[in-house]
Amino acid sequence: MKDYSGEIAFTITDRQDDHVLGEMPVRPGIMNPFGTVHAGAMLWFADVVATHLVLGGEDVTAGMQGFPLAINLNANLTGNQKEGTLRARAEFVKRGRSVSVVRTQVTGDDGRLLVEVTTSHVASR
Repeated sequence: MKDYSGEIAFTITDRQDDHVLGEMPVRPGIMNPFGTVHAGAMLWFADVVATHLVLGGEDVTAGMQGFPLAINLNANLTGNQKEGTLRARAEFVKRGRSVSVVRTQVTGDDGRLLVEVTTSHVASR
């Protein structure tokens, strides 16, 4: 058996009521065998940036009520890159009391769209 390991790290660079921005450096631990970023790493990045938007600046604590659980995720992978930095921008499609829908676009260093993700979130109880 082979062990796999990697490290995903990102930074929230801007948080407003209507959008959240994040940056994620491309590192060896998130690469696929073709030398580009693994699709799962890009989806994780998009989902976490979207979750920060729905949280609205609230601090996350273990077992907290109201944590925005993703209940649906739809992704279109349109590109990839081998190095540099990925950038994500999450914006509300619908901000609801029970369900919120967020569109997140992940772009590469040249501004090219790599992934467009739509997520639906419901507040945990």
